[in-house]
Order: sequence, then structure tokens, then C-alpha cells
Amino acid sequence: MFRPHSRPRRVLVVYCHPNPESLVAAARDRAVTAARAAGHDVHVIDLYADGFEPALTADERRSHFEPGVGPELQPYADELMAAEVLVLVYPTWWSGQPAMLKGWFDRVWANGVAWDLPEGARSLKPRLRKLHRIVVVTTHGSSKLVNAVQGEPGKRTVARALGLVCGRARTTWCALYGVDGASDAERADFLDEVERTLSRV
Repeated sequence: MFRPHSRPRRVLVVYCHPNPESLVAAARDRAVTAARAAGHDVHVIDLYADGFEPALTADERRSHFEPGVGPELQPYADELMAAEVLVLVYPTWWSGQPAMLKGWFDRVWANGVAWDLPEGARSLKPRLRKLHRIVVVTTHGSSKLVNAVQGEPGKRTVARALGLVCGRARTTWCALYGVDGASDAERADFLDEVERTLSRV
């Protein structure tokens, strides 16, 4: 429900799953609907539908320290730089983000877009300072215990690596663990949690 005292935010939803009938797709729909119902300006990127190419090219690697991205990536960069809330919706595979989403990080979160490295400096200077919230909506085949033992590398990528170039972005983790064995009720509860989370961003 829209709260009049809340300023509408520009919300970027980046969705990554090959199956449009998946639980993750349903979670995306609930996230988008909830954010729009709360009065936010919601933009959606569907990496599979776009046919996004995740592989960093040799030229991109050679120009890693030169600011900017190629023209085919500029629309993604513009969306990222305009976002105040970033919502990542994806399945966790092999303890981390799918290759296509990881490639979006590799190619779009570039020098001059997400960070700067001033001459002579040894650390990155964050550029995404208007991005104050990152929400992850994901599913895990394994249990929460197994993920904890593994060190939750997917969560670390978002909170520590992406968060580094977002100033003080708060990270919210909305996950269903053990999805392969989850009951219909547990899946429904997960979707309800997604809706509640996005209604409060």
C-alpha cells in the first residue's frame, strides 16, 4: 500500500532466470507489483529476454581503467546510475549468482559507471551514491545451514563487493532455502515475504 509520507524511489529490478514459469519469475512479478503499489518508479531488466552477453571481452579488459562502457551497454549503465533501489532477482546456483548476472556485474559495473580510480590512488572511489538500498530475492537448492558452512559467497558478493561502490547502501536478503523440497505453502510464504519486503523499500 502506498504511504503518502514516503518519497517515491526509482527502483531498478534486474531479473535473471531462463524459465518464465519459474518460482523466481513469480517472485519478480510480486516484487514489481509491490514496489509499484507503493508508488515507486519501477524499471525492469530481464537479462535472458535481452539476450545479454555475459562474457567480458578482450577489449573491455584491456580498457578496464578507462571510464565508460560500450554503446550496447550504455542503456544498462544509465539504468544503474539512475537507480535509488536495486532489486536483484535470481536463483542461487553453485553458491552464487548465475553466470549471466555475474557478467552484468563484470561488464556494467565499470569504471566511470559504478566506480572511479583516480590516478595514483590504490582504492576505488564509489560513484553509485544515490543507490541506498539493495534487495536480493533468491532461491537456494541447499539449506540455510549448508549455505552458512559454505560462507554464503553469493551474499558476500552483494554486500561486500557491490556494496563497496554504493556508498552506504543497505542490503536486504530475501531467500527461500531448500527450494527443491519446499512445499506449496513454503513457496507461497516466500512470495508473501517478497511482497512485504518490496512494499517497504
